Amino acid sequence: MRVVELAGIGPGPFAAMVLADLGADVVRVDRPGSTGGLRIDPDYDLANRNKRSVLLDLKSERGVAAVLDLVERADILIEGYRPGVAERLGVGPDACLARNPKVVYGRMTGWGQQGPLAESAGHDIGYIAVTGALGMIGAADGPPVPPANLLGDYAGGSLYLVIGVLAALQHARAGGPGQVVDAAIVDGTAHLTAVIHGMMAAGGWQDRRGANLLDGGCPFYGTYETADGGHMAVGALERKFYEEFIELLGIADQAPAREDFGSWGALRAAIAARFKERTREEWTAVFAGSDACVAPVLSLREAPAHPHLAARSTFVDHGGITQPAPAPRFSATPGGVRRPPARPGADAAEVARDWGVPPFTEETPS
Repeated sequence: MRVVELAGIGPGPFAAMVLADLGADVVRVDRPGSTGGLRIDPDYDLANRNKRSVLLDLKSERGVAAVLDLVERADILIEGYRPGVAERLGVGPDACLARNPKVVYGRMTGWGQQGPLAESAGHDIGYIAVTGALGMIGAADGPPVPPANLLGDYAGGSLYLVIGVLAALQHARAGGPGQVVDAAIVDGTAHLTAVIHGMMAAGGWQDRRGANLLDGGCPFYGTYETADGGHMAVGALERKFYEEFIELLGIADQAPAREDFGSWGALRAAIAARFKERTREEWTAVFAGSDACVAPVLSLREAPAHPHLAARSTFVDHGGITQPAPAPRFSATPGGVRRPPARPGADAAEVARDWGVPPFTEETPS
């Protein structure tokens, strides 16, 4: 599968990375003078791993012609411009589908291609704010807490774009036409809350933060500080797991009944006080091998050394960088990190040869 990625930042490059991790031949079209998607050394921009890069100036006729040459041979194109920008550059859906009627044109934006805010600037935090997702996260007596840009950009954006372009590609390969996939972060993030909306309609979810089973409102589904300032995560929802939890925690003989909602405050206080008596490492040892559904809260640097993740090689070292391995896993066609992050323009000759297009020439910014 061949993918053309028009360089951008955030969810578009991550979606293209997912496709590259799965084995797609992804060619990223960088702009002359570009240093990659992030303002860091391109060697560390992991969103560009497993890809190749060419430099093309889309404000020049020569650059546009070269992109359309690639599109003619591609299965998928991904772009993350504001609505109308790709059209003005000459690489919009009409131009690309005219050149290749089977191509899947993936559009990654925050607000989508239509609507009152479609032309507006934005970032992850605003997109998840208006969908109600951000309002669910955080303590009841505190402000909403943004979960980095994982929920909007990558979950509600990148992964929905990947689902969309792969479904559209399946349609095209089954005899249908190519088409445009409008992947808006607001749409994807809203979709992620579908089950919560069902629970709310059934009366099983309150429309406020920190008052529900899965948002920290429940004393046996949340995080607790340990004696050394670390934290343990508790998810003992089912009764048998809960009973094992309070037994190992050492409060089985004093814990209020879990069904007594009026005593949840006292139960939370008892759990919190007990966790403060030992360090995170000590509590990890206490719950090791149990079904109490308790785990240490690890930092990003600590996570790769967790015994389970290490045993599964969930993280790999490539090019001197510890990074998450491709996911999910396949029995017949396993993925892997094949190439380091692509440096802008470094693969022009290789791509021209492999894709059968005219050689790319050095360009300077218009």
